[in-house]
Amino acid sequence: MLLIVGGQGTRQLVHVPAFLTTLQQLSLQTEWVLSVCTGSALLAKAGLLDGKRATSNKRAWAWVISQSDQVKWIPEARWVIDGKFYTSSGVSAGMDMALGFIADQHGSAMALQLAKDIEYHWQEDSQTDDFFDNSIHGT
Repeated sequence: MLLIVGGQGTRQLVHVPAFLTTLQQLSLQTEWVLSVCTGSALLAKAGLLDGKRATSNKRAWAWVISQSDQVKWIPEARWVIDGKFYTSSGVSAGMDMALGFIADQHGSAMALQLAKDIEYHWQEDSQTDDFFDNSIHGT
């Protein structure tokens, strides 16, 4: 599994061809690729999300979607799954996505137990997005 995190560093990395090439190679070699926040911008810029559904951080939405017009960007989602790619909105959505991934791989009971163990209120529904703002995303 490859986990791509977001943050301010993504703004520079989208302009580093060597990084994007390495990201492509690693993504092609791994069974699962998960991204948190603006990490999906890196995947998009590397062409890995072409033709796929994906989401990203709401506050950086305009910048993220500007990295590729070949991605089917989904603004209202905590996380999106398309094939081996899992993309999440912000940081807490990344926690929700990680638990969703665990549920997909090992069952909901395990994910629920882990959420309880770490005292985390898991948003189990990937489409329930309390942070979506229709006025910003124009949908």
